[in-house]
Amino acid sequence: MPADAPTILATSGGVVPSPRNKWSVGPLTRYAVDLAGVTGRAPRVCFLATACGDQPAVIRDFYDMAQEAGFHGNHLSLFAMPNVDDVRAHLLGQDVVWVWGGSVAGLLAMWELHGVGDVMREAWEAGVVLTGVSAGSICWHSGGTTDSFGPDLRAVTNGLGLLPYSNGVHYDSEEQRRPLFQQLIADGTLPTGYATDDGVGLHYQGTALVEALSEQDGKAAYLVERGPGGNAVETRLDTRLLT
Repeated sequence: MPADAPTILATSGGVVPSPRNKWSVGPLTRYAVDLAGVTGRAPRVCFLATACGDQPAVIRDFYDMAQEAGFHGNHLSLFAMPNVDDVRAHLLGQDVVWVWGGSVAGLLAMWELHGVGDVMREAWEAGVVLTGVSAGSICWHSGGTTDSFGPDLRAVTNGLGLLPYSNGVHYDSEEQRRPLFQQLIADGTLPTGYATDDGVGLHYQGTALVEALSEQDGKAAYLVERGPGGNAVETRLDTRLLT
């Protein structure tokens, strides 16, 4: 059951601590699933942990979360080989694709190798809701800031470009994120972009930002643009608190 329009919820959150499992599905991820509009059955949610090398423990944690949340969970892994015969059919058969964090540079390289990026665009255009956290947020954009190459953050500029903006994640919790994101936009390395504090997500329909959403009170999203003097101009966006 496709969403009404191509839909992405790009986040710096989506999971919350759990008394029973390592994590529970957070309000942002639940909202992404709601956007798929599934009724009468469990929503099909495919999990990709490519950015952390398809770590078995992370995939196991997903299945715990999915069972607790009432999702029909499944996953796509690429290491050491794809776990499904037809990646395209598998992804197009989902209601929601949920991409985990880690190395966005590694994720993009593996997706390019296996043709996953092209399939993601097809799935997005078909109404499969795309969501994710950190690397799973940056990947849908043109690029952003990443620690994929080491502890000193660098730019990544080869995102899938479904969204023609750059993306800054963990904007309030990692000290290098905000100044580097602003610098890269100011000098033209990255285009105009949107950034999210931890626990905040960006809901897009097509390439238009619909609204910013938060799992935590007081957190926000930001628009960062290159100003007329070649400096970065940051605007805090109205951010709706999810319960």
